[in-house]
Amino acid sequence: MTEVPPARDSTVVTSAEIRAVAEDALRGVADGDGMDDRTAALIGLSVRAVVTTMDTEGSEQYIRVALAAGATSAQVQEVLTVVAAIGVHTLFESSRQLARIAAELDSADSTAPATADRELWARYVGDDPYWARVEVEVPGFLDALLRMSPEAFGAFFEFCSVPWKSRTVPALTKELVSLACDATPGHRYLPGFRLHLANALELGAGALVVRDTLCIAEKAPMPRGVR
Repeated sequence: MTEVPPARDSTVVTSAEIRAVAEDALRGVADGDGMDDRTAALIGLSVRAVVTTMDTEGSEQYIRVALAAGATSAQVQEVLTVVAAIGVHTLFESSRQLARIAAELDSADSTAPATADRELWARYVGDDPYWARVEVEVPGFLDALLRMSPEAFGAFFEFCSVPWKSRTVPALTKELVSLACDATPGHRYLPGFRLHLANALELGAGALVVRDTLCIAEKAPMPRGVR
């Protein structure tokens, strides 16, 4: 088996760095209302259920807390579906790497999208400002995924759209859930954090609710594995 040397430890993202990004974005943002108990419970569940934490005992506890705080089963399931989409960050980062390396090796897989693939792009991306913002934070991802796998490209959009079709939870709550998961100690994914923070502010989030979200995220346990 070929030995692969470990990656350089030069990209450690700290909680302080995430806090600094948030505080920079919060300049001039009014405090607004604090977080209600139901939203806090749903975010508390999210940062424990996310695949980068997988605290199954904590998740069960927070499902009960969320239901006791007035959330419905449908709302809890919708939040879990949002959380499950955090796994697409693997595609965000590694599909771009694969496309770049394939191009370096002059692979046939690195050729420009076919006409059918351009139709997929028009269907799912088009001129939607949401995906324009994704392109800013994760440049080249969508193009790389389409070139590497049109099937995965379509599946990515179909899965990510599920909680935005059911709509049992406010859009702002879903953005707070996502930025919380991106800020957890086991993940700290700044491209997603910046994206969802901008979306949350655009949806009217105040400074207090963003800071409350960060407090919940920072208390998420580190992954311990699942037996």
